[in-house]
Amino acid sequence: MSVLVILQFFYEVIKGMINSSSLKAVAGATFSSSFRRPLYDSYCFSRIAHTGQYLLSGEGKERALPKDCFLSEELYDMVIVFVIDGFGWRFFEENKDHFPFLQKCESEGIVSKITSQFPSTTAAHITNIHTGLTPSQSGVYEWFYYEPFVDQMIAPLLYSYAGDKVSSTLERDKISPTNLFPARTIYQDMKKQGIESFVMQQENIASSPYSEALSKGAHHLSYMQWEQGLQTLREAVLSPKGSHPSYFFTYFGDIDAAGHRTGIGSPEFIRAIHHCFESLEKHFLPAARCTHKKVACLITADHGMVDVDPKKTFYLNEVYPQIFEHLQTNRQGKYKVPAGSCRDFFLHIKENHIDTVVADLKTLFHGKAEVFPVSELIEQKLFGAEVSSVFLSKVGNVVILPYEKEAIWWKEKNRFEQHFYAAHGGLTPAEMESIFLFLPL
Repeated sequence: MSVLVILQFFYEVIKGMINSSSLKAVAGATFSSSFRRPLYDSYCFSRIAHTGQYLLSGEGKERALPKDCFLSEELYDMVIVFVIDGFGWRFFEENKDHFPFLQKCESEGIVSKITSQFPSTTAAHITNIHTGLTPSQSGVYEWFYYEPFVDQMIAPLLYSYAGDKVSSTLERDKISPTNLFPARTIYQDMKKQGIESFVMQQENIASSPYSEALSKGAHHLSYMQWEQGLQTLREAVLSPKGSHPSYFFTYFGDIDAAGHRTGIGSPEFIRAIHHCFESLEKHFLPAARCTHKKVACLITADHGMVDVDPKKTFYLNEVYPQIFEHLQTNRQGKYKVPAGSCRDFFLHIKENHIDTVVADLKTLFHGKAEVFPVSELIEQKLFGAEVSSVFLSKVGNVVILPYEKEAIWWKEKNRFEQHFYAAHGGLTPAEMESIFLFLPL
């Protein structure tokens, strides 16, 4: 009996089940007493782009997710990766019985639990899905961070200085993305393999400097409404044109956005979930089933979310005003702050003050958060196994990691405040446990 026949037999036996090996692996991936550890070497978001590449080309198996996440190792004509921002494992479990699309993923495909990378933030994960690089390789590790090339705190996805109310202020100052972001994308690599790539995002972000830089080698698509994007996908799946294998990255951001603005469980949050999966069922799946191509849908989320309360946010510069004497400054004498988010607040502390600040903050936030020298997290490989000089030049050296429902941030009126009702970035299970749904068509 051939290996392929044996693999197909096991696929038929196990398909339609939750991947129990992934559940066990993630449950055992602990860090400290309350946190999850990223599983970069197995069940992790960082392996999804390479998984899509492997399913199309047969190359790079060692960088893909474990085979029990998809099992059938035959090649596909088309891979469609749906990144549903913020829809972590908790929300999948709460909603899987309510939407036919999610039920089909479980009954006809394979459902695996994976970990996010750390930080569990969109900037790190979208950079990874475009490049295959972990945060410690790319240096794009959070929503805000210090960028040495401009000697300022920046918001990379917005391509702006941190705290600016408008996007693309870095572009206004004629700063080139080539100086800030990884030079190579996974789409350029796939192009060499004869794979045609497409990146589809909401119109307001599809043509941003960040998106254009990180999707080099792919065709750029955009949509105003989710249904419009799914219509584009449907037409691509049904099109008889083209002999090349094709890869689609498709992003949906409304669930994450609603969670931030109005909180988990709010009517807006629930509507965004309904809109996402009801539209997939109605506007995409029926047509996708009619194709003669072999199509693999990979549905994932970059992270989950936790509840936070703006009114209960601890502002570090208010509760620990002595922080100013410990902070590093840039060449203009401005403090290098804030970096990260209210769920993973990175600090640039003077080197000979690190021990003092860590001790003070551990006492101050006892029962609210854990505080670490970043060097300890690097040693534990929480940002990834390979650490680049680019990452080291950007990352802070102390990090505050709040427990669930806690938020710790920086306050500068009209520039830095905490207005979210749900957030992410930290290492709690709710933030770090994510999904990988494999649905073959």
